[in-house]
Amino acid sequence: MKPDPNLIWIITMMVLTQLVAFYLVKDLDWKWVIFWAYAFGSCINHSVTLAIHEVSHNSAFGHYRAMWNRWFGIFANLPIGVPYSVSFKRYHMDHHRYLGGDGIDVDIPTDFEGWFFCTTFRKFIWVVLQPLFYAFRPLFINPKPISYLEIINTVIQVTFDIIIYYVLGIKSLVYMLAASLLGLGLHPISGHFIAEHYMFLKGHETYSYYGPLNLLTFNVGYHNEHHDFPNIPGKSLPLVRKIAAEYYDNLPHYNSWIKVLYDFVTDDTISPYSRVKRHPKGKVVLE
Repeated sequence: MKPDPNLIWIITMMVLTQLVAFYLVKDLDWKWVIFWAYAFGSCINHSVTLAIHEVSHNSAFGHYRAMWNRWFGIFANLPIGVPYSVSFKRYHMDHHRYLGGDGIDVDIPTDFEGWFFCTTFRKFIWVVLQPLFYAFRPLFINPKPISYLEIINTVIQVTFDIIIYYVLGIKSLVYMLAASLLGLGLHPISGHFIAEHYMFLKGHETYSYYGPLNLLTFNVGYHNEHHDFPNIPGKSLPLVRKIAAEYYDNLPHYNSWIKVLYDFVTDDTISPYSRVKRHPKGKVVLE
């Protein structure tokens, strides 16, 4: 349970890589802008959101430098195009403390999502629009007062977006936003949203994924391990499984996020309702 300083350099390189990509797409035809947004930018931007997940656990600079992690998360947020980092930290801590908590854990779909997105076609649309549901769901389930850090996050992000527009043009801005929307929607990496906590097997609420895409996602696939030890950086979660194999090897797990997406869409017994929702007991202390 210690920081992973390599995160600092990895995240910085990903942000710089996207800045180079913004420059390279500024004069391309629109079809190529969208193509590269999905083929390349989506992978980087989704990976950045999971880097922000690591930073939200203070894995970059450690708990004794908590604010350094918040500022660094705001920096990592830049290529995503939408202010996200500070708000994610606030809600994600609630997710760990009150997993599945009714009215607290905004990872749980709303009643409307469960009721409406119940057919194969509608579930497909739901998967495509996942980033929008994740963005707006907190406003309906667990709205929080806006913090000064969220205001700073928003001001810095909007300023960055305006600079990209005026310096590089509309195509670079569209590439950035499309990479986030496409990368968090119908994309192989997005299988982790569903794989983590949707109850494909009765009695099993959280699942791990041990496939190759962990290399792009800071081992977020090791999700049982992560919830057991949220203060261990992603790079060390495979070691957790190795030294505690008797606890993890016999649990149901996935090896393909693409199959998770396919099964979710096509299986009539699975829907956004396929989550454990519980009423928290005792005193609730929200982030």
